[in-house]
Amino acid sequence: MNTISCKIETVTPFNDAVYQIILKPETAFDFKAGQYLCVVMGEKDKRPFSIASAPNAEYIELHIGAAVSESYPMQVVERMKECLANDGLIEIEAPGGEAYLRHESQRPRLLIAGGTGFSYIKSIVEGQIALGQKIETTLYWGCRNADAMYYETIAREWHDAHPWLHFVPVLEEAGGDWKGKKANLLAQIKTDFVSLHGYDIYIAGRFDMVGAAREVFRAIGVEEEHLYGDAFAFIK
Repeated sequence: MNTISCKIETVTPFNDAVYQIILKPETAFDFKAGQYLCVVMGEKDKRPFSIASAPNAEYIELHIGAAVSESYPMQVVERMKECLANDGLIEIEAPGGEAYLRHESQRPRLLIAGGTGFSYIKSIVEGQIALGQKIETTLYWGCRNADAMYYETIAREWHDAHPWLHFVPVLEEAGGDWKGKKANLLAQIKTDFVSLHGYDIYIAGRFDMVGAAREVFRAIGVEEEHLYGDAFAFIK
């Protein structure tokens, strides 16, 4: 990883639990769609977050879920706010992660996001769009309720604009006017797929969800060498 100073452009809440951070690197750096960066909080305190923007974008976008005061992610949001009020600079280390888009693969793609795991998926989708790829891609985004699906608009825009991309929003708690699935995310995927054989699968979300997903997918034919998620480096 390289250490890079970034100017903090904005710190904006999507809702009461998720913040959008926009950074402008003072030095351009290369990364692959789906990689992450670490926000440098201290010499031995470096905190990873998925890069939500595509490679070659002018700005770096982060989505930080920070609902609980003094929590690990909220401390990063507060540091960003403090820096924005002063010199506006923060250090990051980048890039990291092995779960990046295998853009040369022609296999159909299944993208799975739980909550703010959407940031990882956003980079991959925008990477595909930038490359002009039209590989059949299905995107599942699961959230607790409609308020938590903070970027539903952009996902539906992708669905409408790109015939190869199919967006399947899934809520655990939904009202009668909800235009999507009402279910547990993993249960919905298991219902929709008889087999996952032949797919490249990219997944991000809470570690417990990602770990549970692997077990569910093993029962329906996943080829684990084509299952990508940086969480797997930390869960056995």
